[in-house]
Amino acid sequence: MFAKAFRVKSNTAIKGSDRRKLRADVTTAFPTLGTDQVSELVPGKEELNIVKLYAHKGDAVTVYVSGGNPILFELEKNLYPTVYTLWSYPDLLPTFTTWPLVLEKLVGGADLMLPGLVMPPAGLPQVQKGDLCAISLVGNRAPVAIGVAAMSTAEMLTSGLKGRGFSVLHTYQDHLWRSGNKSSPPSIAPLALDSADLSEEKGSVQMDSTLQGDMRHMTLEGEEENGEVHQAREDKSLSEAPEDTSTRGLNQDSTDSKTLQEQMDELLQQCFLHALKCRVKKADLPLLTSTFLGSHMFSCCPEGRQLDIKKSSYKKLSKFLQQMQQEQIIQVKELSKGVESIVAVDWKHPRKGSFLEGSEVRTIVINYAKKNDLVDADNKNLVRLDPILCDCILEKNEQHTVMKLPWDSLLTRCLEKLQPAYQVTLPGQEPIVKKGRICPIDITLAQRASNKKVTVVRNLEAYGLDPYSVAAILQQRCQASTTVNPAPGAKDSLQVQIQGNQVHHLGWLLLEEYQLPRKHIQGLEKALKPGKKK
Repeated sequence: MFAKAFRVKSNTAIKGSDRRKLRADVTTAFPTLGTDQVSELVPGKEELNIVKLYAHKGDAVTVYVSGGNPILFELEKNLYPTVYTLWSYPDLLPTFTTWPLVLEKLVGGADLMLPGLVMPPAGLPQVQKGDLCAISLVGNRAPVAIGVAAMSTAEMLTSGLKGRGFSVLHTYQDHLWRSGNKSSPPSIAPLALDSADLSEEKGSVQMDSTLQGDMRHMTLEGEEENGEVHQAREDKSLSEAPEDTSTRGLNQDSTDSKTLQEQMDELLQQCFLHALKCRVKKADLPLLTSTFLGSHMFSCCPEGRQLDIKKSSYKKLSKFLQQMQQEQIIQVKELSKGVESIVAVDWKHPRKGSFLEGSEVRTIVINYAKKNDLVDADNKNLVRLDPILCDCILEKNEQHTVMKLPWDSLLTRCLEKLQPAYQVTLPGQEPIVKKGRICPIDITLAQRASNKKVTVVRNLEAYGLDPYSVAAILQQRCQASTTVNPAPGAKDSLQVQIQGNQVHHLGWLLLEEYQLPRKHIQGLEKALKPGKKK
């Protein structure tokens, strides 16, 4: 709106009644401001002027000037803060982040396109279409522009971050800013980040020249877990966390054993898999490959490392993604010459996860917190949550409110976020790993015709046991007839039925012969008591 020079119609001192009305309007428009903050923004006795002007497109705008700086402007009865005001109250509006190179396009009058957004670790702020928003640059929370959301956050994510995101009204370095003292934005650290976290964020958003060129183009055109059997599926973001911290700098051993190109290849694959695991959702697809790189892969780069595709063996992102497509991890479609989109992801691909016991997960989380100095200095029972932990364990409504967690709560949440799985190891065979929770072997007693009791056992296959072999052994040991039938209500599962109450013999076979843990056998208490008939 103020990309070009405007024409001033009048400049007058505000009246007392207008000053009081302005305070009331500010309180209504920005309810998060306290009474003292409103009084500070609209002072009671200091000089305050009303400037009425016409923007270069003919819009009639009323600007409120205090101390020589424009602090507010009114357009079509809507009140908006200027960047000067937002620098004093950076949390006044929901803030979205973009790259520094995008600013020059915004100053020139362009709207902010969604491909130019940077996806923060905690996710995008929740806004609705038409909400007033602030725009800041990577590494500095001081807003450099304000605009109106062209769609809700949910719609932004559904669109795959494509299209126009914000109608920009006012920016740092535009003509409205020039009417003030022309000061530069202050340096304001991101919320809830200490110096170590801030350096990590800065390290995670370094771009190479190719990506910067892509960004300039996109903005313009825009368009339990423990035990022998149970295991938990590891969340990639946590499993890689200790590796990330251990590879902040290239130690001498790794430098000697691997070339720079090999190290960059590993880093590229690590960021790719981490981004798919922790950043990209099904609703984000189809996703431009340039957006995937700029908004997702770069934010997964470990602190102290810089992702530079040109230094890898692939040289170009398209060649790397072609390799990932050959491995059937993703499916890429060319929309037009030089423009590609990720249209499908194999979410169950083995490279996207691995298996760990609950105790191993606990060790990884504890080591990660200690290596990154996340243990609270004043209370050792609390752990500060960095962006990675926030992304892994917090719900959306907790992202900006929960900053610390007790150790037990942190570990419990981590385990709850993992997908359960189990492993069965049989002598002389490779371990069998399956997703889900393993069902115990179920032993029940049933009554048949003529009041005869039978023993029924189910779920033998889950433990690698052949129902027919178990039936043959029990027939000999119990000297009773046995049958093998399909288990009711269970697909592709069999049950063994033995005449009489044979729970005692069945227990011996499972516990002594097969040495299965007692906790995975259900119904042993139904064994015939001594002195009773079968």
